[in-house]
Parts: sequence; structure tokens; C-alpha cells
Amino acid sequence: MKTLLLDLGMGAAGDMLTAALLELFPEDKREEVLAELNAIGVPGVTVSTERVTRCGIAGTHVSVRVNGEEEESVDAHGHEHGHTHEFYDEIHHEHHHEHEHEHDHEHDHEYHHDHDHERDHEYHHEHHHDHEHGHHHHHVHVSMEQIRGVVAGLNLPQAVKADVIAVYEEIAKAESRAHGVEVTQVHFHEVGMMDAIADIAAVCLLMHKLKPEQIVATPVHVGSGHVHCAHGIMPVPAPATAYLLEGIPYYSGHVRGELCTPTGAALLRHFVDTFTPNHIMIVPESIGYGCGKKDFPDAANCVRVTLGESVSETTKATSEVPGAQVIGLSCNVDDMTGEEMGFAIEELLKQGAREAFATPVIMKKGRPGLLLTVICDPQKKDFMVEQIFKNTTTIGIRETNFSRYMLERRIERRQTPLGEVRYKVSEGFGVKREKPEYEDLAEIARQNGLSLEQVKERIKQ
Repeated sequence: MKTLLLDLGMGAAGDMLTAALLELFPEDKREEVLAELNAIGVPGVTVSTERVTRCGIAGTHVSVRVNGEEEESVDAHGHEHGHTHEFYDEIHHEHHHEHEHEHDHEHDHEYHHDHDHERDHEYHHEHHHDHEHGHHHHHVHVSMEQIRGVVAGLNLPQAVKADVIAVYEEIAKAESRAHGVEVTQVHFHEVGMMDAIADIAAVCLLMHKLKPEQIVATPVHVGSGHVHCAHGIMPVPAPATAYLLEGIPYYSGHVRGELCTPTGAALLRHFVDTFTPNHIMIVPESIGYGCGKKDFPDAANCVRVTLGESVSETTKATSEVPGAQVIGLSCNVDDMTGEEMGFAIEELLKQGAREAFATPVIMKKGRPGLLLTVICDPQKKDFMVEQIFKNTTTIGIRETNFSRYMLERRIERRQTPLGEVRYKVSEGFGVKREKPEYEDLAEIARQNGLSLEQVKERIKQ
């Protein structure tokens, strides 16, 4: 099974996840993917990358600039960092002595918010330091509906837009709980809003392009100590982050400061299928390191991601693996042509359906028709229902819950007389199957002027 493994030993933030996922693409494709991120169309935003090292580990750092500027601030310990405790507008810019082991995490480009105008006085520390940071923060607030409007205008597939909004909704729910207000009353601060949208949209688009079948993560290191906020001193993780991490294993470590930001927590909550402290076997195909801004002397400030094929130690197939529970959506239509149904199936697969297919059926009064069946993950059900109504003529959709029994799958690379070929190997329930990867066979056929059948015959030898 194509698996994405997230190592969260130094927490998570939008920019670090973006950088790590970007590294999973082949090196000669990264500029093209970066161009896609810049073409998303977040107003005034540009995304750039640079190669950096953290504790000797080479990785990528992503910078998001709004109108040519990158948000910077200083936390209560005097460390420069880029998210100003993103959702609170609360960090006091007090310049305390920098203790030897008191670190903050360099998570960039995430945003602030407030819930009412009575808290505008909380910015007096930021204004006092305008001459130091070159930024003048205005007290403008935006609602969830305004954010929906910005996202609607982005150059993204509808499935990705739905993911972006779902992440924001997770944040809004956590904030409403943390501050005791209705979700509709949660307002985000305009400062940092565009770079936050860029971070979230970037991660959602990269996940869409990589298409992992399951996402597994280690427990989250949230940091330790306290943050100085306008309402007083609060423990790490901060209130909204703590709510976002409900049901997710996390721990505090030796690093002082906030390692997991609310944006990072919301992205993990939306995308990760399983959090496990246990050993997971995976055959890596690509590995990425997304680096924060600062290089700590005793901790590599990065998120590591691994994309590959998961391998079961027992090779026993089971229905109890991540992704085993799926939703089946079906409908009958008798007024669509084959071409129209073919187009609908293509669109549904592009929008994230696990499977989409049509079966010829005889309907009432002897009319020939098509039974459309769409298989999707439970969290995508509502979105896929919308897509079926959009792309077909049906007026009703049936829902079925399924448990899947799957053979364990892995990729093996084998040397053949015509070069290396990847084989898909499936095993379990007393059976074992293997099949050469079509793309590898097609490439060999083109390079050698052979047919696919000739290639298959020669690699068997």
C-alpha cells in the first residue's frame, strides 16, 4: 500500500510540511511543482525555497512572502520566529535573557486572530517594536465566510479547495472551544491570513498530487514550557492546539517552546489516518526533510516524511488496516451517453474517489441504463456526493458502508536483461501475486523499439 509516513519528532507547521512534501518529488520536477504552488493565486503571495542544513542534515526551507515581505516577530525569550503564536495576537514582545536551552520553533507564515475588538490593546507590544521589525499590524479581522471567498477564487481542483476549507473549519471549531464563543463568532486576524492560506493550500495540493493510499504519523512532539500571552502565561500546547490534538498522541520533550502550531495540528488532524508509536515497516521510494528557520545545536529542526510501500511483518491480509472502512455511493442513470459517463468517471477519480466504474443494467420498463458505483474514504463522502450530482443526471444516490479485505502490497525493484523494473507484489490469505509496473515496461518498449509483449517475454528470461 502506498504509504506516507510523517516523523513528527520536532512537531509540525504548515511551512515545514510543505517543504518536506515538496522534497518527495523527483529533483528535476520540483521547480515545476513550485511553479504550481505559485500559480495557486493567493493574493500577493510568492513561495520560494532554499537548501539548508539542520544539525548536518540537508533539507528544504520554504519562505512565503506577502507583497514581498515575510512576517517576523520576537517571542518572550527573545528568539526570532515567524508565526507570533499564530492564532492569538497575544505574544508579548518582551526581550528576556535567552537561556541556553530555551528554544522556539521556527514555523513560518502562519496567522493571528482575535474574537472581539476589546482585545485590540493587546497589540501595543507589537506597535512599540515597529521600528525593530518593520511591520505595522492593523487590527482588521476576517470571518470564516470571507476565507471561504478567498479559497473559492484559488486556482485549485475542487477536491483541494474542499480540503483547505475543512482544515480551516477544524481550526475555527478549536478556537470556538478555547475562547467559549460560537464558531460563527470566530474571526481571524488579517495579519498573516494570506500566508496561512498559502501554507494550507500548498500542503493540500501536494497531498492531492502525491495521492498516498494511507498516511501514518508518529506521536507529535509539542515542545514544552509556557507561552506568554495577553491573557497570561499558558502551557504548551496552547489552548486551540490542545483541542486540535484531541485523540492524537503527543508528548513534551526537552525543547522549550511551541513546536506544533495550530495550523500544523489542523493539517495532521485532517490528513493523518493513523498515529502510531509502534514500529512500521516501509520500503522507501523517496524521503523529504522540511526545515524550520533556525538551526538548534542539539536538535535537527525539521519534519521528515517518507513515501513508499508499507510492508506487514506477518504479510497477513486483514480488514483492520488503515483505510479498510470505505463508503460506496451508487446511482442508476438511463439518460447519459457512454462518453458522458466516461467523463464523469474521470472527474470523480480526479476528485479523490478510490474507485469509480459503471455497469450496464436493465431498468424499469426494459430501459437500458448504467449503474454508477463510486468508492471513497468516509471523510470524503459529502464532497463525493456533490461531485456525483454535479457530473451526472441522477436525482438520487444510495450509500453503503464497506469493510475491505486487502492483500498486503509492496514494490520490489528487480534487475532484468532490459534494465530495472518495478514489480507490484501482493500477498496474503495463502496467495501471492506479482505484476511488472506498466510504466516501466512502456518506457523500456519505447527506448528499445519493442512491443509490450516482447518486453514482457524478454524480462521473464
